[in-house]
Amino acid sequence: MNTKACRKKWMAGIVVVAAVIATGIGIFADRPVEAKAGKDLFVIKTWTRKDCSVTPWAVADRLGFLAEEGIRLEYTGETQPALQIPSILRGNNDVGTFHPNTIAVAKAGGAQVTGVVQGGIEPTDPKIPEKLRHMFWYVNPTKHPEIKSFADLKKISGKIKIATITKNICADFETNVLADKYGIPRSKFEWVTMPDLQATQALKQGLVDVSEVHPPFYKGMADSGARKIADTFETGLGASAGLTYYIFRDEFIKKHPNEVAAFSRAVTKAQKWANQNPKKAQKLTEEAIGVPVTGNHWYSTVTKIDEKLSAPWIKDLEENKVIPKGRVTTANLITHEIEKINLKVLAERSKKK
Repeated sequence: MNTKACRKKWMAGIVVVAAVIATGIGIFADRPVEAKAGKDLFVIKTWTRKDCSVTPWAVADRLGFLAEEGIRLEYTGETQPALQIPSILRGNNDVGTFHPNTIAVAKAGGAQVTGVVQGGIEPTDPKIPEKLRHMFWYVNPTKHPEIKSFADLKKISGKIKIATITKNICADFETNVLADKYGIPRSKFEWVTMPDLQATQALKQGLVDVSEVHPPFYKGMADSGARKIADTFETGLGASAGLTYYIFRDEFIKKHPNEVAAFSRAVTKAQKWANQNPKKAQKLTEEAIGVPVTGNHWYSTVTKIDEKLSAPWIKDLEENKVIPKGRVTTANLITHEIEKINLKVLAERSKKK
């Protein structure tokens, strides 16, 4: 090969490398510069997620926020909702995110698990777009042309079939809150278990009367011709409506408090980033679950826990005799010990800046 040809090939290679670097910078400009990739990272196990809950995990992992705190996630494969807390108790997994009612039912049954940091919350600032509210309710206008609001559901004779991912989560709690608000007996609801992804098709086919879904599926519902009849703002629960906690088994928290605190800092940083960068977060979510998504949840951005937010969830369980009164409280559902560690760590870091 002559000198001129070599020079052209060399220049072409430089262009390709530059393009790759530029692409990487564009996608991962927020990756921490001083992530602790060179040290032995502390392994925390969790299941593989293929749904809307994956966003903070994907962001924290892909952008290096976990490595920055000395943590590495080990994904153990998909785990069905009913088996997730048992898998934490057995030690097959270490951490997961759940709504307060799911955790409360488990704790009332003796499960030694506790919330350490907040995950999702309902946005309360009116400037935050409606599409970031925790959940929307839909009906098929062809099947139910008379239903234009949640209150109209009382017009349906017999049972009302409603899609839900599983029991004792946001879907049944917040649906029941709205039912109570509009005088619809809870006994009219017949819950049909399915993922959000299937809830859109089930509603379109008339297999259910109501589907409530989360942000990644709002556009799909609208595109299918479904009619929105309510969202979580209407429940009056405020920030509580979308509340989730990251939980660990108590033994793990006691044995590894500093590592749990480090994990909490990393996911909180990821949640703040996701709120500030919804399009980029959406892209990472798509890559993680392998299907296009059109939205994200809204997340807590502080390591401090506001335990009062779980009060309506626990009260509902007690009033409907799902758990004995007083067995689970807003105080014992979570621990403030991890946030205390983080207050010290973050204060020390702030002084060094």
